[in-house]
Amino acid sequence: MTDLSKHTPMMQQYLKIKGEHPNELVFYRMGDFYELFYDDAKKAAELLDITLTARGQSGGNPIPMAGVPFHAAEGYIARMVRAGLSIAIAEQIGDPATSKGPVERQVVRVVTPGTLSDEAFLEDRRDNLLAAIFSHKEQFGFASLDISSGRFAVSELDSLEALQGELQRLRPAEILISEDFPYGELLDGFTGVRCQGPWLFESDTALRVITQQLQVRDLTGFGCEDLSLAICAAGCLLQYAKETQRTALPHIRKLTRERREDAVILDAASRRNLEIDTNLMGGHQHTLAWVMDRTATAMGARELRRWLNRPLRDLDRVRQRQQAVSALLDGFHYEPVHDLLKRVGDIERILARVALRSARPRDLARLRDAFQSLPDLQETLKPVNSQHVVKLATTIGEYPELADLLQRAIIENPPVVIRDGGVISDGFDEELDELRNISENAGQYLLDVETRERERTGISTLKVGYNRVHGYYIEISRAQSGQAPADYIRRQTLKNAERFITPELKEFEDKALSAKSRALAREKGLYDEVLETVAEQLAPLQDAAQALAELDVLSNFAERATSLRFAAPEFSEEPGFKVEEGRHPVVEQLLDEPFVPNNLLMDTQRRMLVITGPNMGGKSTYMRQAALIALLAYTGSFVPADKAVLGPIDRIFTRMGSSDDIAGGRSTFMVEMTETANILHNATENSLVLMDEVGRGTSTFDGLSLAWATAEHLARQIRSYTLFATHYFELTQLADDLEHAVNVHLTATEHDDSIVFLHNVHDGPASQSYGLQVAKLAGVPQGVINNAKAQLSQLEGSASTGVQAAPQIAEPAQPRAGAAVKAPEIMQGDMFASLEPSAVEQALDKLDLDGLSPREALNQLYEWKALLKRSH
Repeated sequence: MTDLSKHTPMMQQYLKIKGEHPNELVFYRMGDFYELFYDDAKKAAELLDITLTARGQSGGNPIPMAGVPFHAAEGYIARMVRAGLSIAIAEQIGDPATSKGPVERQVVRVVTPGTLSDEAFLEDRRDNLLAAIFSHKEQFGFASLDISSGRFAVSELDSLEALQGELQRLRPAEILISEDFPYGELLDGFTGVRCQGPWLFESDTALRVITQQLQVRDLTGFGCEDLSLAICAAGCLLQYAKETQRTALPHIRKLTRERREDAVILDAASRRNLEIDTNLMGGHQHTLAWVMDRTATAMGARELRRWLNRPLRDLDRVRQRQQAVSALLDGFHYEPVHDLLKRVGDIERILARVALRSARPRDLARLRDAFQSLPDLQETLKPVNSQHVVKLATTIGEYPELADLLQRAIIENPPVVIRDGGVISDGFDEELDELRNISENAGQYLLDVETRERERTGISTLKVGYNRVHGYYIEISRAQSGQAPADYIRRQTLKNAERFITPELKEFEDKALSAKSRALAREKGLYDEVLETVAEQLAPLQDAAQALAELDVLSNFAERATSLRFAAPEFSEEPGFKVEEGRHPVVEQLLDEPFVPNNLLMDTQRRMLVITGPNMGGKSTYMRQAALIALLAYTGSFVPADKAVLGPIDRIFTRMGSSDDIAGGRSTFMVEMTETANILHNATENSLVLMDEVGRGTSTFDGLSLAWATAEHLARQIRSYTLFATHYFELTQLADDLEHAVNVHLTATEHDDSIVFLHNVHDGPASQSYGLQVAKLAGVPQGVINNAKAQLSQLEGSASTGVQAAPQIAEPAQPRAGAAVKAPEIMQGDMFASLEPSAVEQALDKLDLDGLSPREALNQLYEWKALLKRSH
């Protein structure tokens, strides 16, 4: 405990404030600077690359201090918040002229990563979310809030897998959890995790806080009355938001219940693999959103990302969107709509700042421009033949009174802040004009005084001036100062001049300076009144902003359909997935040469496609484009294909790529098996499953056995729509064994001992793997290639003579005439000379994959490996 009595009064005040905000960096206002002290100063100096100095002493040691200019603080604060830090801003609220001791200071706002609303702190085209999680056993209540728009949502999740998927979808900037939250490892990688006292999640308090905020008696009207866990999370979140903002939050007026089953579900791994709006390196380039986003407004861009991350299973809503896109395409209506929306801007976030009373003059100028654009937008939408667009236009409406008010009140190009005035237009307020007139005419008055006094006194060096410290004065050189008239009162002596004041000049000074301060006070009052008038219509304005954002996305979809040659997908109640001349929307944009399109046919007779072909041949692209076509279709967008007919899809799974989870202590193979287990436990017959190279993270025998068993389970038990890419050519035998499995392959050809990828998909298995040709293309030294050729010839020769050799999987294994293939044959020789099932095959046959935990699966692998060693 710090002994405050040993510090100066000012440091005592600082330490008291810091004691109330131990987890935040305190920006302590001192004149024109925000100062930081002690460890806060050291941290700020390192992060911001500013000078670390000292002020006074504590315990005989200098007190570290660092500061940033008040007028430039936004940029520094933004950098610190992006690093996951929180800032408590302590402003001077007392009057220095009347204060005894230090000027009174108080924390007026706490800036945290998840509660940002200032334009300077936010990424304009992405949501900035605060989230809270409350757990009970393996059930989770989840709440999210975008304080910069007022979007407030809750959901309940029934598994850790579902929670991971939601975190990956929303990627909150800040997450609130209870101090006793038992799954902290799930949040590794999130910088803004804050532990809160368990009492802040108490259900009765949470319900009271939420109903008070929404001004309702209960949550029945929002469909949330039965979400006990989600309500606990939402209550904590709302209390935290109010505590940080230190003001009312009137723009938070709705609570949305999100049901996981309403959307096409993508787990965390699938979101990463499909690179919807974040690539595998953590950036935003070369993602689906990067290709699809040509929105006119930042709020439209954010809405687009929400749609892409949460495709809908409600076909009525999807068809409404699709029909609206078609109507905007008809006659190219989307072009003038896009141009007008550019003039609307990001009014969603501006309205939030209006609600928080933090809107700046330029925010109001942008609102003015937006309101003035709405009549033209309404005219442009009239010929669009879409009920959904008509509904959006009605919600958008027009606001002529507010447009007129802002036009009259705010100058054309206002300054950044109201602090120094110059925001309210001349002619808007008679009193303000009168006060300004006094101040603005001061210059001419002083010139008149100077001319008159020179003539009266005959002093050639006499001049009239003004400074902020001494006010107005008459200055005479030292040589002529003795000629000053008797009514001149000495005010200041300089090295080469004397300064005087006269009763007349003093009277004008009092009047002019008073007029200036009164004009500034009047202008701030008028500005607040304008803000209040806009805030009175906050609810319909927020609805209008949401409708404008949706219209922006639909207009954007229309533009993308034209520019990228997308076609309208069809939806069928019958199971199936039929795509003609499909393309990968991202890869197509990155290629210099034309993209090679391909067909995809999956129906009740073709539920699994076993895909073979060379590395670099396009297997992964072909699989991913199927998932992205499905995802785009269920957002309401057109798709990159000549034709697409989709049956019901409930989930999209991808098991692609490989990486260690070093932080979690999991190897590449363990990650692969965990993702595989998740698919086998959760996929249904309406799921689209992409599986790439299952089993490659372990030995050939183990990997092939696992890949075979996984594919067979997906085809026989789950019967999902599965694209199963593999280099285990033995798996092509599945098409003979399984009723709903077929082989397809990506084509390539050899030319002058090298490989040419044709990227065409054809039915049937691949004829060879082209492994050596791909290695040569990658730059493997020719000596290594020659040695590999010799080894390959030896292995193939051993296989043809029946001599046991190392496993060779470059050629598809041929089943013996008249023999039913019970399990994969690793090679054509005597590896499986006996047709009796091996111990591993028997173990596979008895294995209940659905009942395995990840740890049990790993133990099972070790047992199989031991069995194989004993059998050899």
